[in-house]
Amino acid sequence: MTTEAPSKVIHVRNVGHEISENDLLQLVQPFGTVTKLVMLRAKNQALLQMHDLPSAINALQYYTNVQPSVRGRNVYIQFSSHQELTTMEQNAQGRKADQDAEPNRILLVTIHHLLYPITVEVLHQVFSPHGYVEKIVTFQKSAGFQALIQFQSRQNAVMARDGLQGRNIYDGCCQLDIQFSNLTELQVNYNNERSRDFTNPSLPSEQKGRSSQPGYSNAGGLYSLQPSGAYPQMGNAAAIAAAFGGGLPPGISGTNERCTVLVSNLNSDKIDEDKLFNLFSIYGNIIRIKLLRNKPDHALVQMGDGFQAELAVHFLKGAMLFGKRMEVNFSKFPTITTAPDTHEYSNSNLNRFNRNASKNYRYCCSPTKMIHLSTLPQEITEEEIVAHFEEHGAIVNTKLFEANGKKQALVLFETEEQATEALVCKHAIPIEGSVIRISFSQLQSI
Repeated sequence: MTTEAPSKVIHVRNVGHEISENDLLQLVQPFGTVTKLVMLRAKNQALLQMHDLPSAINALQYYTNVQPSVRGRNVYIQFSSHQELTTMEQNAQGRKADQDAEPNRILLVTIHHLLYPITVEVLHQVFSPHGYVEKIVTFQKSAGFQALIQFQSRQNAVMARDGLQGRNIYDGCCQLDIQFSNLTELQVNYNNERSRDFTNPSLPSEQKGRSSQPGYSNAGGLYSLQPSGAYPQMGNAAAIAAAFGGGLPPGISGTNERCTVLVSNLNSDKIDEDKLFNLFSIYGNIIRIKLLRNKPDHALVQMGDGFQAELAVHFLKGAMLFGKRMEVNFSKFPTITTAPDTHEYSNSNLNRFNRNASKNYRYCCSPTKMIHLSTLPQEITEEEIVAHFEEHGAIVNTKLFEANGKKQALVLFETEEQATEALVCKHAIPIEGSVIRISFSQLQSI
């Protein structure tokens, strides 16, 4: 709970771009009248001023025991350090938050509905028709995946913003939200998939330290500072850096060294090693899995390294599966000993992090109501998708689309548990000869 003194002004965090002012009003209006509201879009935050102090206190007390959720996203509320929002403060906050800078040759681009990995090459292809692009830097922040794009001239940047604002890079996703940056020059140290200086092609691609970009770190140094051996797969460091851009997900320390997790309170009648593999492989490569015969509702899962194990514990603790709320903790055993009752997965081509590790880290999240299907047969229909998954629960909506010439789909269930069951039962199952891949989507709606 916040240590701020009680105030009529309530501060709301984790306000995603899909959340509207009206959504926030509905959250607190049962407790009293809202007199002012400021959306801090660039920070994913908002400020709401209640009519009086008791109304704000009642709202905060209620949400101490009930996790507030808006459009399926958990939001976090506390008293603001502001006692009152004046009109001047609203304007100043709004300008500061939206980074509404003067027209500038450097653009700050936020990408919403990120279904596919966006690289420097993709951004260059999108923006270069509007003028010569000198430099691009990409990073992951609380607002989502972002990039700074420096044009040769301010006129080119203005044309690009006017022509591309609100457009999608791919059909139905990867929407561009473009603002002028207040930076004067981008500092690029490496030419790779995350940053590029098109005026200096001789820059190295290896990333061995923190970026000197003011205000934006890119995690290269975060892992090079760890003692050798802290991560058995130190090659993951670059992928982690690319995915999280220096700021690890809230609650993730990045310092855990234990690779094996203990999963308990499983439904022993319905679970098996392959189903556990399908779920835990979302958070890292799986070495081996063992169901404990003397405790049928317990299992050990050995992940590829300590960071992946930490992601699994963080995102799966308390998840519902087959009517049971799973408990996931670090095991006292450093590894799982090879034995006849142990299932080996270290060489499985279904491990997701052997390729595109950066993309897979970026999509790590707790189970959601929406699953994303890829590598689907080209001729598949939405009716066939519904028929394939409806045994796992009520399907609210589906969307079939094509990206890079490949069929993909989104399936929205009524509950997270139904989506989780569909994923663990149907990931890597062939449909018409295609082995489908399933992951959780962070989209709130189709």
